[in-house]
Amino acid sequence: MNSHEKMLGLLDLFDGEENAVTVTIDEMHERLGYTRSTLYRYLKTLTDAGLLTSLPSVGYMLGPRIVELDYKIRTGDLLIRAARTVMEELAGQFRGIALLCRRYRFDVLCVHQESGTDAIHSGYERGRRRSLLHGAASLAILAYLPEHQLRKFHGDAAAQFAEAGFGETLRDAKAILREQRQRGWVSTAGDVTPGVTGIAAPVFDARAEILGSLSLTLPDAQLQARSLDDIAERVVFCAAVISKTIARS
Repeated sequence: MNSHEKMLGLLDLFDGEENAVTVTIDEMHERLGYTRSTLYRYLKTLTDAGLLTSLPSVGYMLGPRIVELDYKIRTGDLLIRAARTVMEELAGQFRGIALLCRRYRFDVLCVHQESGTDAIHSGYERGRRRSLLHGAASLAILAYLPEHQLRKFHGDAAAQFAEAGFGETLRDAKAILREQRQRGWVSTAGDVTPGVTGIAAPVFDARAEILGSLSLTLPDAQLQARSLDDIAERVVFCAAVISKTIARS
């Protein structure tokens, strides 16, 4: 890695466990192996830019510039702006929780949430990342990964694919994902949260490439009074509206 990649590697220390809030110099030295002089030089650059900040006797944490950038994303991101109103209507209509997710490497990141009920709470909130292999919001993206990316992902995580029910080979996984594409939507029950069902459809960019997914989470008891196909049809329609809005932007 060059020096810039090494410096940005400091930010990755906050990108793992949920409780990775602060990191000390000693922890940085132990985990990254950089000399202390190099660490101090990188830390000065990052703190001057507002990307990190420090508290005496506590360590370093993400800085105020991150908060400022998050505000600009929440208010200016084209995907969120295209989806917000649609999500409000969808969540209100079915008294569920609508989630907007986008692909992030070989994971899925929740970027927006709208709730139309107090009956359930989704811990999959903005900024939380999950595997592409679990949950309707993730599977709706996985089904549309380009061939070369799916091959690489499967090559790196074949055991995880098998554990998630995609068979033992890439050919098995591709057959299952083909069926999901043909249907146009994905549903999972209790895959991430017990007692709820997720229904998701893909969202595409202007080049018709997979960008993310729109999903609706409903309590199982509430779902029994409605047709899954009817709800899925509405989710697919709303996802298509978002895709078309993005294409026109």
